[in-house]
Amino acid sequence: MSQNSESFEQWMSREAKAEAMIPIVGRLYRDNNVVTSIHGRSLINKSTMQILKAHRFARRISQRELTLEDTLPLVEAIDRLELGAAAVDLALLNEKYHDTAAGRPLEEFLREELAPVVGRQGADDRTSQDVVLYGFGRIGRLLARILVEKHGGGQGLRLRAIVVRKGSDNDLAKRASLLRRDSVHGPFEGTIQVDEESQTITVNGIRIQVIYSDSPSTVDYTAYGIENALVVDNTGRWRDAEGLSQHLQSKGAARVLLTAPGKGDLKNIVHGINHGVISDEDMIVSAASCTTNAITPVLKAINDKFGVLHGHVETVHSFTNDQNLIDNFHKGDRRGRSAALNMVITETGAAKAVAKALPELAGKLTGNAIRVPTPDVSMAILNLNLENGTTKDEVNEYLRELSLHSGLRKQIDFIDSPEVVSTDFVGSRRTGIVDGLATIANDKNLVLYVWYDNEFGYSCQVVRVMEEMAGVNPPAFPAA
Repeated sequence: MSQNSESFEQWMSREAKAEAMIPIVGRLYRDNNVVTSIHGRSLINKSTMQILKAHRFARRISQRELTLEDTLPLVEAIDRLELGAAAVDLALLNEKYHDTAAGRPLEEFLREELAPVVGRQGADDRTSQDVVLYGFGRIGRLLARILVEKHGGGQGLRLRAIVVRKGSDNDLAKRASLLRRDSVHGPFEGTIQVDEESQTITVNGIRIQVIYSDSPSTVDYTAYGIENALVVDNTGRWRDAEGLSQHLQSKGAARVLLTAPGKGDLKNIVHGINHGVISDEDMIVSAASCTTNAITPVLKAINDKFGVLHGHVETVHSFTNDQNLIDNFHKGDRRGRSAALNMVITETGAAKAVAKALPELAGKLTGNAIRVPTPDVSMAILNLNLENGTTKDEVNEYLRELSLHSGLRKQIDFIDSPEVVSTDFVGSRRTGIVDGLATIANDKNLVLYVWYDNEFGYSCQVVRVMEEMAGVNPPAFPAA
């Protein structure tokens, strides 16, 4: 057999194994509320080719080959264990098996590792939480996509309604069209139906009420069967407790989450860093900004190991809706100049906002931003002076390990490809991706380059905060 024939035969074998995984992954999700992933990348509703690419991507992350010969037996054995609701990372589970239990029967290892949910056959101890999206712009629509994807058996976060101001007679159809088609993130994976009579959009079988209102305080959510709702304000119109508390005057609204930096005494939450400070008494919480979410986990990691004396954060940020497409009046400095034609220096509060989530860095960081003519994905350049010296290899290995085996693995990603550019990170679910080849370390001077999808990556963080507020996280395996 020629090398070409042998290579093709191997490919066909891998393809067949990926095809065999699809119904098992789907059955685990539908019948058991089990979400399977590879290094945090969900396998739910993925095609054969997407599953193959996820396995290939794992090699970039862990420098260890992840094969279908590893994962297919894993999901088959998991399927036989009749699990209750859980989130299972196949790549991490496979690594743990080979590192700590090689030689033991696979199913014996899995019974022990997944013991809390074995034999519970779809049992889900989580309560459901009604969610309302107040506003349906860039972040609102991405939140809707993620919430629909995570709907599962209906427990956990349940998207019940969106609230917008009516823009035209065919407003409902236009809202649905914007959800269906996205110039940056691509088409929605699923079906969308519009019912003008009931003013609803049904997305993959999930019926979402569209409510028109000009005020956050006058909506009666209970009229639509919505109770104790978590209202996610993604308009950015109100940033303080006084403005956001208007939501709590509406019947059926219980708590509020702001998808922007909060002002005053509002808790600014970066999931993975300070989500543990959310209490049942917090009626209004902020999910901070996209940049704050991107840089805080990396800064914490560096500060914990090397100590940060002071530093400067420069963000190269994609333009946003508050800028003008062509030159026109804008109340902000420089933002009136064409976003599509210019690099625009502007201020950012992200560096100072880090201290709200990470008080030990208070007063140690300065920051600035340059808006550039790209629609999505940004970069933060962290120029840091350290207490303890280090090398490029040491820093990179440390951050790579954190991206795989730490409590920050949902936030920090790591890559060392010499060919990646910004569009390669569209859709990243991590909040910050360290570009290892760009790292500069000169003893106590360290420069890190951190990519981030300022839309989707941030939206994933928002959903994590929502799950924390609602207390609806499923148990995750293997434990960090």
